[in-house]
Amino acid sequence: MPTKVVMPQMGESIAEGTITKWLKKVGDRVEQDEPLFEITTDKVDADIPSPAAGILVKILVRENETVAVNSVVAEILAEGEATEAEKPSTAEAVPTLPVSPPAVGAPSAPAATGGLESPRAEVRGKVRSSPLVRRIARDHGVDLNQVKGTGLGGRVSKQDVLPHVAPTGPATAAAPAPPSPPAPSAASVPAETPALVFTGPTHVVPMTPMRRQIAEHMVASRTASAHVVTAFEVEMTKVVEVITRRAEEFERRNGLKLTYTPFFVRAAVRAIRQFPIINSSVDGTNIVYKRDINIGIAVALETGLIVPVIKHADEKDFLGIARAVQDCAERARSKRLSVDEVQGGTFTITNPGVFGSLFGTPIINQPQVAILCVGAIEKRPVVRQDAIVIRPMVYLTLSFDHRIIDGSVADQFMREVKQVLENWDEPVM
Repeated sequence: MPTKVVMPQMGESIAEGTITKWLKKVGDRVEQDEPLFEITTDKVDADIPSPAAGILVKILVRENETVAVNSVVAEILAEGEATEAEKPSTAEAVPTLPVSPPAVGAPSAPAATGGLESPRAEVRGKVRSSPLVRRIARDHGVDLNQVKGTGLGGRVSKQDVLPHVAPTGPATAAAPAPPSPPAPSAASVPAETPALVFTGPTHVVPMTPMRRQIAEHMVASRTASAHVVTAFEVEMTKVVEVITRRAEEFERRNGLKLTYTPFFVRAAVRAIRQFPIINSSVDGTNIVYKRDINIGIAVALETGLIVPVIKHADEKDFLGIARAVQDCAERARSKRLSVDEVQGGTFTITNPGVFGSLFGTPIINQPQVAILCVGAIEKRPVVRQDAIVIRPMVYLTLSFDHRIIDGSVADQFMREVKQVLENWDEPVM
């Protein structure tokens, strides 16, 4: 019996994925866990490994075709079972697109195999790599001709190119400096948006698969949850003092910038412990409380938004959270997140304040029931002991699902977050 290869579910809320590249052709031998095809979703771009070793006997889904999760996309037959009688003919495979005949005098093309491998991948003298690898190389200025490929036939894999980009990736360069004025978090600065060139009165561009799925996910969330928003103003004096006083030593000791994001994560975790319904989900008429506190950190990308998850955030100290935040942001931008790292979130934090937004009303990230939005940290005049003084302030907003969270509970949760930040007493090293 052939092993069925299915479209994996790349996140709890993901219903479909798009195959962007087949790395094998019908008739090719494939090892277990060897990259078989590439997919894109609104969460990640990823190489999908083969679930078994054998011969790829059927490809059922074309490149750039979108299918539901758990759909069968290919079949693999154990090598001992793959006799000539059992192997499918070219006609049984997904038909390839028409190809123009070669020019007179041109070398003959290889015989058709019925697979979907791009002809460019077979051209001798050129670097063999996947679109994902080429995109990583292009984004980081890596010359693939200088990268030794360890894959079959010298193919350059993602693992081959990553050592060449890790030390100088854009996420590292974009890490913020210590405040005054407050610096952006490493988890929020996107790549520069390319310029739009008009050739007429309008310019129509199809949505990318990531953008289409983000759109569907957001509309579905609005339909599923009864969205309500509450806003609090928080004084950040003690946090700013910690960052100003400790930033240089923190970076020297730990090799990473001291940013605001870990402070908000720690404050959210401490508040969730007191109000566990914030860390729940809805299943029909049941409320499902989650023991683990897994914090999603929204990361802005050029092509959309991705939410890597810090698992077991309640078990990490401040330094552990800071390392996790930077690691998630860097690997999100270099397309190095694994499937597991975008699944299982129980609460999300988004930070549009790095772009100057004072506050926002974000849409809940299903199946969660709340999301915290961090606005810009600015010095503002406030009244303290009947005197007008200047203090660094921030607006925090909580979008919550009113089906199971009452306004009083949401406000008590936010009051706890406020108290933690305004009376910060946790060491950062």
